[in-house]
Amino acid sequence: MESNFWNERYSSSEYAYGTNPNDFLKQQNFPQNSRILCLAEGEGRNAVYLATLGHKVTAIDYSEQGLEKMKALALRNQVHVETVLTDLSQYRFQPEYWDAIVMVFGHFPPQIRQHILGGIYEALKPGGVLVMEVYSKAQLQNNTGGPKDLQMLYDAGELRAELSAFQDLNLQELSREVHEGQFHNGLSSVIQLIARKQI
Repeated sequence: MESNFWNERYSSSEYAYGTNPNDFLKQQNFPQNSRILCLAEGEGRNAVYLATLGHKVTAIDYSEQGLEKMKALALRNQVHVETVLTDLSQYRFQPEYWDAIVMVFGHFPPQIRQHILGGIYEALKPGGVLVMEVYSKAQLQNNTGGPKDLQMLYDAGELRAELSAFQDLNLQELSREVHEGQFHNGLSSVIQLIARKQI
């Protein structure tokens, strides 16, 4: 999808996916003062939440409109989030730099997804953690959010293979109620994942 699709989605004064952080992310505990990278972060609800906990947060998205709203949300919460406007298909990850990387409902064509997931492993410090919640292919049967293209949704087996460099990988596929703004709303088929890079 082009960035102008997302600019249009984020053009309203309302936050398309709300301003509260993702439920799965809220369950995680990161070491104090972690350096955290948030991918495909949109309007910033997760990045701002992590910054309020005292972490050093950088958020990447390719919607200028989304990043402007993220800055406004950060200002409202009296925190700082560094924002990077870029297309993740072109992004070069800094090696062994991040304590944690977060991707919540980041969906891409297979080739771009493989580039991103490979980059994530390289970008994490030894002992660093990846936290993801994404829609599974079963979500196509629901009308509660996420892409309508099967290729953009995740398969648990494929995801395990794409993240095989991680030796400590905890992945579960489940159905749960997701209530995040107007576009993620209702019973949803998701994959939740925590992967730690070996020290």
